[in-house]
Amino acid sequence: MSKELTTRAEDYSQWYNDLVLKSGLADHSSVRGCMVIKPYGFALWENMRDQLDKMFKETGHVNAYFPLFVPKSLFEAEEKNAEGFAKECAIVTHYRLKADPNNKGKLMVDPDAKLEEELIIRPTSEAIIWNTYKGWIQSYRDLPILINQWANVVRWEMRTRLFLRTAEFLWQEGHTAHATKQEAVEETERMLDVYADFVEEYMAVPVIKGIKTPNERFAGAEETYCIEAMMQDGKALQAGTSHFLGQNFAKAFDVKFSDKNNTLDYVWATSWGVSTRLIGALIMAHSDDQGLIMPPKIAPIQVVIVPVYKGEESKAVIDEKAQGIINELKALGIRVKYDNNDNSRPGWKFAEYELKGVPVRIALGLRDIENNVVELARRDTKEKKSQSMDGLAAYVNQLLADIQQQMYDKAVAFQTEHTTACDSWDEFVKLLDEKGGFVSAHWDGTAETEEKIKEQTKATIRCIPLNNVQESGSCILTGKPSTQRVLFARAY
Repeated sequence: MSKELTTRAEDYSQWYNDLVLKSGLADHSSVRGCMVIKPYGFALWENMRDQLDKMFKETGHVNAYFPLFVPKSLFEAEEKNAEGFAKECAIVTHYRLKADPNNKGKLMVDPDAKLEEELIIRPTSEAIIWNTYKGWIQSYRDLPILINQWANVVRWEMRTRLFLRTAEFLWQEGHTAHATKQEAVEETERMLDVYADFVEEYMAVPVIKGIKTPNERFAGAEETYCIEAMMQDGKALQAGTSHFLGQNFAKAFDVKFSDKNNTLDYVWATSWGVSTRLIGALIMAHSDDQGLIMPPKIAPIQVVIVPVYKGEESKAVIDEKAQGIINELKALGIRVKYDNNDNSRPGWKFAEYELKGVPVRIALGLRDIENNVVELARRDTKEKKSQSMDGLAAYVNQLLADIQQQMYDKAVAFQTEHTTACDSWDEFVKLLDEKGGFVSAHWDGTAETEEKIKEQTKATIRCIPLNNVQESGSCILTGKPSTQRVLFARAY
């Protein structure tokens, strides 16, 4: 397969698809709308998952696992949630196949194996979890319950794109139960902060924290908090959500507890999640026309060493020297690969690891060893330099930290440059069409106006930023009074 990518300027969408496929992150599958996550892509997901899992556990959460199937009656119990996901549900109606008597070698659904109750393949797990919590919670002593699960879910999307929107995807979903509203709200905000810290610190992507409008809330939530990120094409991407569910699910599943005064009350709830969509965000926030650019903290390979040699004798000398460098790098916890595979030439390997976004590449030849240096190349800036082998591991370790910070700083500068305040409809439309990014503008607070703006511009209110400055103004579409600006953008 040719490694040449469509350029971002030529066709951003095709560039993205080319990059996912050619860098070895994922592949299309035989199931429409589903994807195969390849080893390199899964290694990236594992690094993201493991760090998030550590952060969840540091905030008191534990992992569990709940069934993939949800009885239809349970799914229907919380009406808003059921209605919100109804169009995306895949449903199991039968449990057996049999030989088709009219078509030799083929199978058919056994009509005698119809389920008594249809099963929904989970699009989200609130229903099955809250039905379970009913048996676990009787008293305030049973609270809080702080559970997360790593799982797959199915949402039968009609228009799909690798990582960004697939019929099946991997994610984590936290589901917590609390004795008071205050505790639940604090939990919702705490997990939003965890997400923001992870995306900024590990993915090097700045985010805006905010709340969704009622139109954009999670189905069944009283408030949805979100983090919004900016992609290089000026579109926004929702990178994570945390939902204050109030007592809606507790009431739907009759989950009550006795408080310290022996008074019965409904439990307060939250749910929160991020998914493999974060990989899509990572690609579109940082990568270039030559391939991926990986933030060192979560890159599957942080350093690759490529030997440059002629003949087995010189290879043995380089192998020995490289092994010493590898040992020193590994001692500092650096993920390093030594590519001494003789099936490909060094130039091919350089292009391959550039495509895969490996942060640091080291080339090592006999002359380098004689001069006690290596050729060191950064993926993010493409800078190359000759670097002494003395103290090389410590130098590389600091370089990885510098790359991480500089990638974040570059993304912050881009987000700042593409966040624009405006006060008129004409300017609003022009900004969306010509500049893109976040547009900070006044809105009259009505769902009708929000929908009209979306219909006319394809821009949505991404969030009402937390700690928003209150200021009087006029709605950009209707001219009606407004007390604060909200962030609009076209989005994925």
